[in-house]
Amino acid sequence: MLRRFIAYYRPYGKLFFLDMGAAVLGSLLSILFPQLTRELLRTYIPNHDWTMMLSVFGVMLGIYVVQTLCTYIRVRWGHQLGVFMESDMRQDLFGHLQRLSFRYFDQTKTGHLMSRITNDLFMITETAHHGPEDLLISVVVIIGAYGFMFTNSVPLALVSIAPLPIMLFFGIYYGNKLKAGFRAVRTTVADVNSVVENSIQGVREVQSFTSEGYERQKFKQVNTIFQTARSNQYKVMARYESTMMFFRELYYFTTVAGGAILIYQGIVPVYDLVAFILYVGIVLPPIDRLIHFTEQLQQGMASFERFLEVMDIQSDINDLPDAVDLKVSEGKIAFDKVRFRYDSDGEEILGGIDLTIPGGSTVAIVGESGAGKSTLVSLIPRFYEPEEGRIMIDGHDIAHVKKSSLRRQIGFVQQNVFLFDASIRENLKYGKSDATDEEMWHALGEANLATFVQSLPDGLDTEVGERGTRLSGGQKQRISIARVYLKNPRILMFDEATSSLDSESEFQIQDAFKRLAEGRTAIVIAHRLTTVRDADIIYVLANGTIVESGDHDSLIAAGGHYAKLYRNQELR
Repeated sequence: MLRRFIAYYRPYGKLFFLDMGAAVLGSLLSILFPQLTRELLRTYIPNHDWTMMLSVFGVMLGIYVVQTLCTYIRVRWGHQLGVFMESDMRQDLFGHLQRLSFRYFDQTKTGHLMSRITNDLFMITETAHHGPEDLLISVVVIIGAYGFMFTNSVPLALVSIAPLPIMLFFGIYYGNKLKAGFRAVRTTVADVNSVVENSIQGVREVQSFTSEGYERQKFKQVNTIFQTARSNQYKVMARYESTMMFFRELYYFTTVAGGAILIYQGIVPVYDLVAFILYVGIVLPPIDRLIHFTEQLQQGMASFERFLEVMDIQSDINDLPDAVDLKVSEGKIAFDKVRFRYDSDGEEILGGIDLTIPGGSTVAIVGESGAGKSTLVSLIPRFYEPEEGRIMIDGHDIAHVKKSSLRRQIGFVQQNVFLFDASIRENLKYGKSDATDEEMWHALGEANLATFVQSLPDGLDTEVGERGTRLSGGQKQRISIARVYLKNPRILMFDEATSSLDSESEFQIQDAFKRLAEGRTAIVIAHRLTTVRDADIIYVLANGTIVESGDHDSLIAAGGHYAKLYRNQELR
């Protein structure tokens, strides 16, 4: 884990060494001040050497100027180093999440991921910047200061160093306890984020069901857990801080009391005690830094562990070493004994699916809710991998082609259309990033939406709102169709795209789909069987298997499962 952490420093080695160099130089200069004071008291003031006194004063002022410059470098560029590393980690994490399969997101709360991308990475950055800097400053100052102290007076140095091991042991001991507390807080922060995100995203449902009280109670529960975790953390911190304050005061007391006794016995001169008191003032902050370093390291490493937990998750859908680009000519799709379940020990969703979709045809997949229609379609772009069997496109096993080339050939209009919180223009450009305005207007025209968009004051630059909340369901789906039109794929998939629309919107979408489907392989899933009457082939799914296939007329004449579904819908 430490090697992986250090790897993020490598691109910024010069900045790192500039920060560390400034830290070392500033620390070394701070050690000189008590020694210069000692020389003033021991030599120059008793000898009334005004020239040397002025020289020492000049050196002291010079030290302050250089220390000021070193502090600026540490604060400005040291933090910049942390910012760069945080940006790299966030980019790596985001890129990794983009590569994970749907299965991972099915099992992971968005709020937990957001906590890792924001809170955890910030804590890692603070550790990345302050950790090495604090450690180096502490070591340089403590070793340097005690080097001078032992040179000046061994007896007084031995007296003053006595509390140091106890302070360090106590700080490290409580650092381990703090780590557990910080990790518990990080976890509960993620839980709070998840509950808040869920409630905000579902605010319409919450208010329509008058469930505000229930949501408040649910949030109160997780908020209480967070409160308890924070309280326990601060309980440990209170013991730590109060005891450390006692040790700091004890350090001063030991030095002053021990020095006074040694002066009384004629072993140590007064100027050495004055210098030692100044050294104690210089040594105490690095001791605090060193102990806080252990605390910060525990926080940072706990956060980095959580970061690595996500980074170490491997997608269950990857390109094989010999994967090739898929070139679709005919667009024929074949399922060969395909079986699938979402979890290895879960219920089988698809069992031994065999079906063929001729290239350039329009095929409908129908069945009751839960029959496996959406799952079947999701296997074609490899959003999930089948447990057994294979899926072929123009004779190529899709498991042996590159995912990117496969998905470039497929256009997907989903049941719940997702629009990004951006303009209509930006959403359309997901279909073709370099699309011109002319191409976008043409695509909107093909999707029966150009007139509506033209009527908007901002036209293509109209903001659609989060998840497209400023548009109706039919408008969102027609933007999705226009987006697919710009993508110009060889294979189309409509997943229950009209199941919740009014008749007019359904007609507009069906009309747009027919134009889009010309010359392409099209797969349609719909609960309203009237929308698939013109399909070339209808496959009927029930309990994860194909129970019937044929065109509308032949299936009605057969009087089987499809005919029963059709009659039930007519009676509604």
